[in-house]
Amino acid sequence: MLLFRGQILKRALPALFCETAKRVFWRGMNDFAVLNTGRKMPLIGLGTWKSEPGKVKQAVVWALEAGYRHIDCASIYGNEVEVGEALQEMLGPDKPLRREDVFITSKLWNNRHHPEDVEPSLLKTLKDLKLEYLDLYLIHWPYAFQRGDVPFPRKEDGTLLYDDTDYKVTWAAMEKLVEKGLVRSIGLSNFNSRQIDDILSVASIKPTVLQVESHPYLAQVDLLAHCRDRGLVMTAYSPLGSPDRAWKHPDEPVLLQEPAVLSLAEKYKKSPAQIMLRWQTQRGVVTIPKSVTDSRIKENIQVFDFTLEAEEMKSITALDRGWRYIVPMIEVEGKRVPRDAGHPYYPFNDPY
Repeated sequence: MLLFRGQILKRALPALFCETAKRVFWRGMNDFAVLNTGRKMPLIGLGTWKSEPGKVKQAVVWALEAGYRHIDCASIYGNEVEVGEALQEMLGPDKPLRREDVFITSKLWNNRHHPEDVEPSLLKTLKDLKLEYLDLYLIHWPYAFQRGDVPFPRKEDGTLLYDDTDYKVTWAAMEKLVEKGLVRSIGLSNFNSRQIDDILSVASIKPTVLQVESHPYLAQVDLLAHCRDRGLVMTAYSPLGSPDRAWKHPDEPVLLQEPAVLSLAEKYKKSPAQIMLRWQTQRGVVTIPKSVTDSRIKENIQVFDFTLEAEEMKSITALDRGWRYIVPMIEVEGKRVPRDAGHPYYPFNDPY
């Protein structure tokens, strides 16, 4: 069977219970995206952004027990040590799962874009996660902060200190991680279409994945097509609109209350979240919903037992209003403005 770049491989395994190391795992239908390296990336993963310390270890254990085979991490989330404790408990010889069974992603933070900082940053993530390699390592944002140990370096007036390191130089350092066997593949996060092409123009190892915010109010149709044309798989973060954010605006639209989604949830006897996750998986988009609640973790992966009709898919895509929930903001003279918009590599000034 030939697998083409970016093609979605549907693998329907017979549903069965597998008892290993005194744990019971439900193994059923799952779907994968196929990366341009030929490796498979599960279409549903557990997101860990905003997962509080003290809760994220249990969330990862619950997810792996529920059948998740993809965990999305980042150093800036501040919880990789705890994620690592869960992985140590669940992966390895005489453990419930083998390391190679689980796809694990992490990300390089903005103060580590200098090429000499890239490998040490990865090694810190590997130590925290208690792993020998990552399946995927992403540049978290295209712009850099001032080099050093402070994640958010600031001037005395509170504004951020930036750096002008070219992301293409950072990319060359990322490629060396693949050559050394420390990561299986590398990719981008929050890059726009022009920046993707900029990377591709110099890459000796091509990016496999672009991770961006995406949900029915930010369908990313043009960016998804751009990725497909260039052999990248898209991953959607905040696929449910990130309803647990601290900085919600009182006037913003609420995805989980969208009538078009609610009517489909009623039709299919599914939750609104499951409808939105199914919409993404049918588009071939990898999705990483975050939860620390056992029931929701289980619910979010139960999206492979129904299929939305073509017109229903179109009706969800038609909800697109270019609405970003995740834009770092600051207040200037009483107005909220994008924090990083003045940086030359800020990605959201372009149409897509």
